[in-house]
Amino acid sequence: MDQTQRGILGQPLLVPTTQPKKKRTSMMSFFSKVSWTLRFQKRESLKNVFSILAERALDPNAKKRHMAMRGLGTMACETPDKVRKYKKIVLDLLVHGLYDPVSAEVIHESMKTLTIILGKIQGKSLGSFFVDITLQTRTLLDDENDNLRYSAFVLFGQLAAYAGRKWKTFFTSQVKQTQDSLLIHLQDRNPQVAKACKTTFRACSPYLKERKENSFQTEEDQRNPKLCRQLSHYHPELLQFLYANKIL
Repeated sequence: MDQTQRGILGQPLLVPTTQPKKKRTSMMSFFSKVSWTLRFQKRESLKNVFSILAERALDPNAKKRHMAMRGLGTMACETPDKVRKYKKIVLDLLVHGLYDPVSAEVIHESMKTLTIILGKIQGKSLGSFFVDITLQTRTLLDDENDNLRYSAFVLFGQLAAYAGRKWKTFFTSQVKQTQDSLLIHLQDRNPQVAKACKTTFRACSPYLKERKENSFQTEEDQRNPKLCRQLSHYHPELLQFLYANKIL
């Protein structure tokens, strides 16, 4: 993950200014208590905080769900051991947020927190969550919202590192289906999205490698002509990287 990505993922807690003053104060007070509690790591308080976050993550109010996702991100940063302990519950809440049918803010916060947590647990023991996260993240690569596209590329690139043997075949098929999006967003209108896409393209490049089942084919025949043409024109350095690593 590059410095820009770490910077955005590490943004401080922000409370929307459009909320009534009383609600803003209440939320700020709650999440300042979350941060304080996490720093001092009082076991009983942590358990209570986690229960509150779990409840609010499923609240009908989108703003409460959004802040709950953010609170889970705070827990992941400040008490990673506790997150590992409740990993399955946390992942279930975040995947639920990732598929939020209403709020782009909830989806965005879920992706940011998932990126943090995957880094903390090194992608271990994700089980079927890996499939759920990958499928939804892939659909967000082409979203109109710049923030969603950016976070989706960051998360998808991280998933590439943690596919492992178990999910290699599945993730390879997902990358193949994502190839056009990867090429398109190398020229994304938002330079930060384009930069994240470029990083993710490199991370996913091993999955683009074609199996050379027909040994009589020439090296040129085995290369992806569309991919080669576009990279040659817009990103020759990426094409050189793929050639050097015998991916194309």
